[in-house]
Amino acid sequence: MDDVFTHRVYPDYLIKELKEDLEFVSKPLTNDELLKNLDILSEVDFIFSGWGGPKFEKDVLDAAPNLKMVFYGAGTIKNIVTNTFWEKGIRITTANAANAIAVSEYTLAAIIFGLKNALTMNQQLNDTKTYPEPGKRNIRGAFKVKIGLISLGAIARELLKLFENFDFEVIAYDPFITQEEADRLGVVLVDLDTLFKESDVVSLHTPLLDSTRGMIRKKHFLSMKGNTTFINTARGAVVNEEEMIEALRERKDISAYLDVVYPEPPKKSSPLYEMKNVFLTPHIAGSEGNEVTRMGDLMVKEFKAYLAGEKLKYEVNKEDYERMA
Repeated sequence: MDDVFTHRVYPDYLIKELKEDLEFVSKPLTNDELLKNLDILSEVDFIFSGWGGPKFEKDVLDAAPNLKMVFYGAGTIKNIVTNTFWEKGIRITTANAANAIAVSEYTLAAIIFGLKNALTMNQQLNDTKTYPEPGKRNIRGAFKVKIGLISLGAIARELLKLFENFDFEVIAYDPFITQEEADRLGVVLVDLDTLFKESDVVSLHTPLLDSTRGMIRKKHFLSMKGNTTFINTARGAVVNEEEMIEALRERKDISAYLDVVYPEPPKKSSPLYEMKNVFLTPHIAGSEGNEVTRMGDLMVKEFKAYLAGEKLKYEVNKEDYERMA
């Protein structure tokens, strides 16, 4: 995996723990180093990897005839797994759930800021250098409001755990969720149009698939109530960005917290940099700093469970893979 992440994701104390049960065949390798020394995989049973790790194409897999399982200390596996991987019956588990914790925490912060109308308050304060009078601040507040979640994957489910401390009513749009599952999660299923019309905050968690590309349109933003918030920590291309910009120019009462955009980063000429109702961050919602160690820690726990013959909590099969971001 990438040098810059190796010892952050798998610090010395985790390596020491793994060495209690494993013999390492080499020092940690970058992807380039591995591809130049594929014979090192000849007797390998397990690979621990993460961001910048190898794509498991035929040449890599042929060099690793004994490979049983990959422990991927990062999020999505879309860029590393191939059909050949599944055909060979190799298993994989991912730290996507650990990464989801960081994203859900960022999202909760954006929700609270949105409900406090913090972005508008900051802009008004900078422009006028005057505090608005109490009672005239146009703040919705975080009590008994309606939060709309688009897709109920790992991140949204972590978010629901955080919501237990709040008086939120949660509605959701997810065509893959059954009514029984929605009831268990404590959310009300609605269609996408209804979600935008009724929510005080809309938070997008939809994976980028052919079927979801550009699914959020101008009409959805224009249908939102006054003084509401849109948050995107999923993928920028799920939103029709040109139409979103048009809508946010028309509806300056909507605040947009965008951690992801498309293209990423935005072009230098993008109006997103200058729009006062847009809070733009450079794809930081996921694990950063010491948060990345949580992913390595989770993979070590998964390995311990594997050795004990227990069911792995975060293993991904081919069916799951097809629906993942």
